[in-house]
Amino acid sequence: MQSDNDPAVLARRLTELREEHRDLDAAIAKLAADPGCDQVQLSRLKKRKLKLKDMIAYFENKLIPDLDA
Repeated sequence: MQSDNDPAVLARRLTELREEHRDLDAAIAKLAADPGCDQVQLSRLKKRKLKLKDMIAYFENKLIPDLDA
């Protein structure tokens, strides 16, 4: 079983999150370009994108070695 601290697992998860973030960015841009778009759906996508951004930052921080040690 691989650990949550395994750099390979963290890097793979980080790549997945970045890809999802990019896809959401494209979906948001496309939806926002439609004047009759569903504002609730647009808002949900934007919240999901922000959550992904936070998760990406979390995984990036886990990959950086602790320099205080």
